[in-house]
Amino acid sequence: MNLNIAILPGDGIGPEIMEQALKVTRAVCGKFNHDVTFKEAIVGACAIDAVGDPYPPETHEVCMQADAVLFGAIGHPKFDNDPNAKVRPEQGLLRMRKQLGLYGNIRPVMTFPSLIHKSPLRADLVEGADFVCIRELTGGMYFGRPQGRSEDGNTAYDTCVYTREEIERILHLAYKFAGQRRKKLTVVDKANVIATSRLWRQIAQETAPQYPDIETDYLFVDNAAMRIIQWPKSFDVLVTENLFGDILTDEASVITGSLGMLPSAS
Repeated sequence: MNLNIAILPGDGIGPEIMEQALKVTRAVCGKFNHDVTFKEAIVGACAIDAVGDPYPPETHEVCMQADAVLFGAIGHPKFDNDPNAKVRPEQGLLRMRKQLGLYGNIRPVMTFPSLIHKSPLRADLVEGADFVCIRELTGGMYFGRPQGRSEDGNTAYDTCVYTREEIERILHLAYKFAGQRRKKLTVVDKANVIATSRLWRQIAQETAPQYPDIETDYLFVDNAAMRIIQWPKSFDVLVTENLFGDILTDEASVITGSLGMLPSAS
């Protein structure tokens, strides 16, 4: 197999974990006689420092020419603590997702017997937990417009927008995953309050009959946040919108002990 892989170490622990990831990748390639070419590019805070852009055109071109992108981490405290920053590292990640069409994030949550002690939760709660979070990545509040602040700086606004197409494609992806697992899908929304969530709920109810062998249930996001901690073993596949998924997947990381122990793919 011949592959071109873009390497984006990014910020913080990114370069450190990328070094180890490349060791593993090279070992696998050597074992199975794969020919892989790596090309590194900058993204995030280091790209802002270098060229003033968190996702430079040169980096996008490297990604477009690659078969896959291996991504480290993004973000820096100096931007986190500056609410007036005009350019932020995370803008690079959002732009990359949008421009590369990475509409779905898959994050498995699984415990391992040798690492149970790393979880802050009781062992009997988390032992055997095994579920997948499917998060919509290119819609919702992170990309909705208008977004900004008033001229006097005293009012801020964001817009949450979802289309039928965006919701349907992520639901079909989630159902395919559920079909390969224990055949249970949980749709997470806030349909009792938010208009976009009501559209999610409606389209999910319309889609469910296409997958009669899969059990579909629905949870409001606040309830889901509690149940992930109380009964993590009750879940198989969860699907949700961008903002909710961002928060819930980070919360789910405590089941394994650390966000750094959860891989993900987009």
